[in-house]
Amino acid sequence: MLFEGFLSTSAMADLLSDEALIQAMFDFEAALVRGQADLGLIPESSAQSIGSLCRVELYDVRALVTAGGSAGSLAIPLLKRLRENVALFDPVAAGYVHRGATSQDVIDTALVLQTRRALALIEADLLALCQSLLELADQYREQPMLARTMMQPAVVMSWRCKVLQWLQPLLRSAQELRRQADAALRLQLGGAGGTLATLGVHADAVCHQVAAQLRLPLNPGPWHVQRDRWVRLGAELGVLCGSLGKLAADLALLSQAELGELGENPAGGRGGSSAMPHKRNPIGAMIGLAAARRAPQRVAALLACMVQEQERALGSWQAEQAEWSGLLLTCHGSVHAMAEALAGLQLNPARMLENIDRQQDLVFTESLQQLLTQSLGQPVAEQGMAELLAGVRAGQGPLRLLAQQLLSRQPDLAARIAPGAMEALFDVHATARAAEARVNPLLAQARVDLQALRGEE
Repeated sequence: MLFEGFLSTSAMADLLSDEALIQAMFDFEAALVRGQADLGLIPESSAQSIGSLCRVELYDVRALVTAGGSAGSLAIPLLKRLRENVALFDPVAAGYVHRGATSQDVIDTALVLQTRRALALIEADLLALCQSLLELADQYREQPMLARTMMQPAVVMSWRCKVLQWLQPLLRSAQELRRQADAALRLQLGGAGGTLATLGVHADAVCHQVAAQLRLPLNPGPWHVQRDRWVRLGAELGVLCGSLGKLAADLALLSQAELGELGENPAGGRGGSSAMPHKRNPIGAMIGLAAARRAPQRVAALLACMVQEQERALGSWQAEQAEWSGLLLTCHGSVHAMAEALAGLQLNPARMLENIDRQQDLVFTESLQQLLTQSLGQPVAEQGMAELLAGVRAGQGPLRLLAQQLLSRQPDLAARIAPGAMEALFDVHATARAAEARVNPLLAQARVDLQALRGEE
């Protein structure tokens, strides 16, 4: 758990702790008897007796967990101990503990309750991360920077183009997580074989009452072996980790000293080295990348666990439980780390321009070739570009200078190019402005989407 803790948060670890899970199981049991009492199916006094003992602090958690390992389910020793405790004060009430339900009902519903809280933590940091990206976009308008493809300098774009690449997938994940959560986070109550036979004609009414007690949507029926919605939610958490990993990888690359275009806030010694005082390691990016490396395996395991035999799985359901908590820990660790990193992100606009200048104008080859082709025709343009590129690579000067020299030696060709067209082609700020003309409305829509997620007008 030590290394797991490095890659997650204490808030999520507390939420998914043994104590928290057991309390969520007790919450289900309390709601179950409360709902039946409200319908007059069990005595009110019995529901009160049982509910008063559904408090995790009254139990030896370590002993319950140990016994659960031997029993194959945590629910078995928990319910045994609950009945024993209730019987000490109200022997009649002890007979109503867990009436009509099965072990998977209590555990699945407890995991639903935990997941609802976990998603609230994840969403809070995710929306804060999106807000930081929008603020960074507004802070640095029309800032030219290199676009890089296949790990090589490509063309000039703007900083806001880069922000949009990061932002849109994160907003889509925030929206999709809500949709998938609405579908997946539902009461599980089906009884031993999914029929709720022991509750008879009162089964539907009990389900409605318990769902209302726990503030959970009521599923059309038990989903003991119908894991599709649950796994879709898990898959979306994996997609979010992938998007966070892309952001983290870009931050790590752009913060390399050789590029130096941005860096995480080093306040408090964050990112220091034990041996090299000069280093500023991108810790947020590191955790984001770790999540991107680990989440796919967890999602794959969830998919594998969908093969659940008959009306109750043997092994698959149990494996799913372990992977589920690990996925939540991983996802929150990543989004929290990236939210912290972006909140204090330091940009170096001057270095962005230096890195463009260092390319000897080669980032404008696409535009230059288009201009030459339109003005001179393809054969002449291709020959001219080949000469120019060879000259740049031979160290004869930047592309702009060599292009001007080429045209000065061939006045007849120069006359076929519109005045000022060549100079305008190499204007990095004009190129950035042109890029932002397409990006600006998309960023405006992203802001609207974020406000909607926050419930703002």
